[in-house]
Amino acid sequence: MSANGTSSANVLEEVPRHRHVCPWWIGYLIANPLRKLAEDPETILAPFAGPGMTAVDIGAAFGFFSLPLARMIGAGGRVICVDVQPRMLSSLSRRARRRHVDHIIRTHLASQESFGLAHLEGQADLVLAIHVVHETAYPRRFLTQCRDLLRSGGTFLLAEPSWHVSNEEFESTRRLAREVGFAEREFRRLRRSRLLVLEKPRA
Repeated sequence: MSANGTSSANVLEEVPRHRHVCPWWIGYLIANPLRKLAEDPETILAPFAGPGMTAVDIGAAFGFFSLPLARMIGAGGRVICVDVQPRMLSSLSRRARRRHVDHIIRTHLASQESFGLAHLEGQADLVLAIHVVHETAYPRRFLTQCRDLLRSGGTFLLAEPSWHVSNEEFESTRRLAREVGFAEREFRRLRRSRLLVLEKPRA
């Protein structure tokens, strides 16, 4: 049993659900500048991002949130961009170079089973999972890994697209986040999404 009350055995034995992962080329649509009219990254991240932070963007795609976050965090911080598709990450790296934030951005290839970031556990100030939980085959394992990446008192931003994820499915994710040990700080409705602001309780 973990310090947050989640059994490691239960996490590992989780039965995978069938989920479709968006193809890499969808990244061009996700990164469309018009998306800012509904979800402006800087407006959403401003209350939570600060200079020198360590942040992890799970399902970063082409960096719609990662690149603005890198500018907000600055040279003293780092943004670890995680995705399961190599072509997403290679495009993100090119975009980071063009925007001169490649010294802050670090890319990391994950799998559906594991982020592969055990070496970063307890170090992140901020973790993002924007429009990605509904794609994972192992939601409990996914949320548990997000929790483990955070330092005590760290923030987890979880958003799901309201046009694609039903209220019932979103509430299921919300309950699961509480079950793995997150405390809910805030809930917002954005124009196209539902956003949870969660916290890893202080030890």
